[in-house]
Amino acid sequence: MTRAPRWVAIGLRVVAGFSLVSALIGMAGLTIGGGMGLPHEWIDNSVFDSYAWPGVILGVVVGGAQALALVAQHRRYALAAGLHAAAGLVMMIWIFVEIAIMLVWSPLHGVYFVAGLAQVVLAVLALGAWPHPFLARAPR
Repeated sequence: MTRAPRWVAIGLRVVAGFSLVSALIGMAGLTIGGGMGLPHEWIDNSVFDSYAWPGVILGVVVGGAQALALVAQHRRYALAAGLHAAAGLVMMIWIFVEIAIMLVWSPLHGVYFVAGLAQVVLAVLALGAWPHPFLARAPR
């Protein structure tokens, strides 16, 4: 990852860690926990017969993207910021598709969408998308 301010790197770790833990807990609840008490009617008109496959997708795709970004950042790979941006986009797409399938909105959808958005913004900042100094004016 490029040399970003310390607060950006910490923010990426916090948001990705939160998203990873949440995805793993969600996967466990949807697969082992039998849907965490979510009404089956929410997925009646979808391709899913149960919450098991959405749980697997949540853990493997969403959680996996977060894990890859965290490992890359920990190992200081140049690709880390790009992986964080991708992981944030995966989170936002997951929330959008989930709402589209279930036709139900919860405040948690907002929390996780904002988490994905924050991760993308922090990743873009880590890639150097800010002027130096921040309030400098361009010459005429």
